[in-house]
Amino acid sequence: MTQDADSNVRATVRAAQNKLITWLNEAAYPLWSTRGLDFRHGGFHECLAMDGTPVLAPRRARVQPRQVYAFAQAPQFGWHGDTVGILTHGLDYFLARFQRPDGLFRAVVLPNEVELPHGTPIDDNPVLYDQAFALLGLSAADRVLTQELQPRHEAERLRLAICRHFRRKGGGFASSLRPGTLLQSNPHMHLFEASLAWYERTHAPEWRALANEIGELVLARLLDPTTGAVRENFAGPCRPAPGLAGRIIEPGHQYEWAWLLLRWAGTNDPTIVHATRRLIEVAETSGIRRGVVINSLLDDLSAHNGDARLWPQAERLKANALAARLFQEERYWTATLAATTALSQFLATPLRGLWYDKLLPSGELVREPAPASSFYHIVDAISELSALLR
Repeated sequence: MTQDADSNVRATVRAAQNKLITWLNEAAYPLWSTRGLDFRHGGFHECLAMDGTPVLAPRRARVQPRQVYAFAQAPQFGWHGDTVGILTHGLDYFLARFQRPDGLFRAVVLPNEVELPHGTPIDDNPVLYDQAFALLGLSAADRVLTQELQPRHEAERLRLAICRHFRRKGGGFASSLRPGTLLQSNPHMHLFEASLAWYERTHAPEWRALANEIGELVLARLLDPTTGAVRENFAGPCRPAPGLAGRIIEPGHQYEWAWLLLRWAGTNDPTIVHATRRLIEVAETSGIRRGVVINSLLDDLSAHNGDARLWPQAERLKANALAARLFQEERYWTATLAATTALSQFLATPLRGLWYDKLLPSGELVREPAPASSFYHIVDAISELSALLR
């Protein structure tokens, strides 16, 4: 690539970043801080219809701390809304409605008072995925609510509960407390993310130890030695689950693992650098169709589900932006620009500040309610893009 072409790519990336930050500050944060908050019962709505109307739906544990996390990033983008008030609103609701007596968080509660009181548990079962996002949301709250001790206290209580209830003999963590559940890589990934966030916040050795445990598990036992990819489901460390479940590889998760491993180890360890480059390469070479990241592959890297959701586009942007910043190689800059273009089409809704969640192989964006859970992915992607350009 010529020097002029290099400059054009960088200029185009910067222009896209400016548009995304404007979209956040002028549309997304104002919309979700008003219509996305439940001012009657507390907490955050699960989704907003395409006209901005809140949709009545069961409240999932994972959504509440994700929204806390998304709003905790708002000040860095220059948004001047009531971040402290929103975080307090969301965190108080989450702890009151979802926390069990043992310190773990139940999965789902009722959204209204039609038959039973709002917040009545629908699914009291705690799953590792939700606990990981509880930790991540608490870390974000701790960064903003600096006068409050509660987030740090609750996070330490939850870390101990996770280690006590979810740790498996033979390595790794159970996906839920129900017997016979598979070992899933995705909850480990988000527990890794939360551990890194808390270590970056506190430098406490127990958070670093947890992050090290998961990072080493992935490198030694979850990475496929042939493809370099991480599968979704395992019967145990090193043993893919039987049948189709054990063959599934999600390109979006390859980007996420690469991003996290680079955050964990930087560029100092050649083995980890090689692994992260392979993860990005697998997703870039096998997971892109029609300019977007598709949902899933099989273990031979053939396409399995050709639909494309929003969140893998955001993860592609995060991983390539971090790789471009650390390695200063043009291929990562070019992929960053491509990812920014792909993500932006999901944000082109009639009411600004919403997003489409699904793109079909036909090229049609599915018109359905915008899930609040996607905001966390979008905000992180824009944050990583901003770090590259800073």
